[in-house]
Amino acid sequence: MRKPLVGTLLALVLLGTGATTAAAAPTAPTTPTAPTTPTAPTTQAVDFAGTVALSNCSGSLVRLPGSQPTDPALVLSNGHCLESGMPGPGTVVVDKPSTRTFGLLNSAGSKVATLRASKIAYATMTDTDVSLYELTSTYAQIQARHSIKALELDATRPAQGTAIKVVSGYWKRIYSCSIDGFAYRLKEAGWTMKDSVRYTAACDTIGGTSGSPVVDSATGKVVAVNNTGNEDGQRCTMNNPCEVDQNGTVTVRPGINYGQQTYGIVACVGTGNKIDLGRPGCTLPKP
Repeated sequence: MRKPLVGTLLALVLLGTGATTAAAAPTAPTTPTAPTTPTAPTTQAVDFAGTVALSNCSGSLVRLPGSQPTDPALVLSNGHCLESGMPGPGTVVVDKPSTRTFGLLNSAGSKVATLRASKIAYATMTDTDVSLYELTSTYAQIQARHSIKALELDATRPAQGTAIKVVSGYWKRIYSCSIDGFAYRLKEAGWTMKDSVRYTAACDTIGGTSGSPVVDSATGKVVAVNNTGNEDGQRCTMNNPCEVDQNGTVTVRPGINYGQQTYGIVACVGTGNKIDLGRPGCTLPKP
């Protein structure tokens, strides 16, 4: 699990932002026989705006496709980043009071505000590794006070080969790579995660990047939450997850890192940004 690494803060160099918007191709000549130059694909500029720093992890201010400006805002991170410690296998936390604080960052990675939770709306390390905090502020209040918009969770499952950025508010660092594939089951110590996103090697995330949003470089939407990686080449141990396929075959990928998909969260959030595990299509683990 990607918790902070002790003693490395001063050794890391802060990185700048990643992708920029591609320029449009020039207009094709008006001569009827001249071919039309295709327009270059557009990408979103991915920066630190809307990410947050926790005391021990990274996270992001997020909204659902149906969230309203007057809804209480949500912060997304990992289940293993909870202030109360890692939930055990099979444990699901719902509507637990919390006063945890989060440092809200702007596009340059500077802290512009301290946000406060009212509760842990949902958290688990079963099948996934996710936490959602409900804040005392609404999206409209945060935008009016700090000019920061929430990142949107994509309601669609990401595809292999998608260009992504892992944006760490804790380290103020952005990693760029692609989705290499998906792990049918990812086992780490006593926990099992399903359908995990496996990154290409360029996303060499470290401790403290846990909870970082994994952003689709083309859409700017969140498709996963960063959570772990195999550090030492060990098999299925803490900080050394292994992949298990449908036939039970175990594969260890030293140095490779993973995230947990977030599209499944969308079906589990109802009116007013309230977690409703009984909604149609909701497959998140239940208490």
